[in-house]
Amino acid sequence: MDETEFWEIVDSTRAAAGGDPEEHADLLVERLVRLDPDSVMDFARHFEARYNRAYTWELWGAAAILLNGASDDAFDYFRCWLIGQGREVFEGAVHDPDHLAELLGDFDEEIDGDGEELGYAADEAYEQLTGSEPPDLGVPRQAAEPEGAVLDLEDESALAEHFPRLWDRFGD
Repeated sequence: MDETEFWEIVDSTRAAAGGDPEEHADLLVERLVRLDPDSVMDFARHFEARYNRAYTWELWGAAAILLNGASDDAFDYFRCWLIGQGREVFEGAVHDPDHLAELLGDFDEEIDGDGEELGYAADEAYEQLTGSEPPDLGVPRQAAEPEGAVLDLEDESALAEHFPRLWDRFGD
């Protein structure tokens, strides 16, 4: 599976789900079980590589603004959700997290920003297809600490200064 096919699967299932992250995960599993186990693992590798790439202080700061605070787990689920938003939003956010102010439409912190189930979709599909747990992906593990300069996620004035467009649109 190449990157284009990965994003097509993400985009088509998100569109069919109407943006609901839980429905998106369910539709993603349904789509993945139509593939062979090797293709499901390819999808999982693409997902995991992007998940790890999004482990940055910059994106954690953006998540903290959007979610009105972001614990370790909340940031993990945010990164899954961000991948679920598709290539344009994901790549734009990784390049410049403040650009999420323009990339995102409406954002409801009760629904949006939590894609936990998306992170398990490939595993679930693989288990349905094979009856066993997926093998190791062979993708380098996530770094121990987020990439980039440390941000104080509790300092609202620092976040507002660092992410002016995002703060103007979504900050308190």
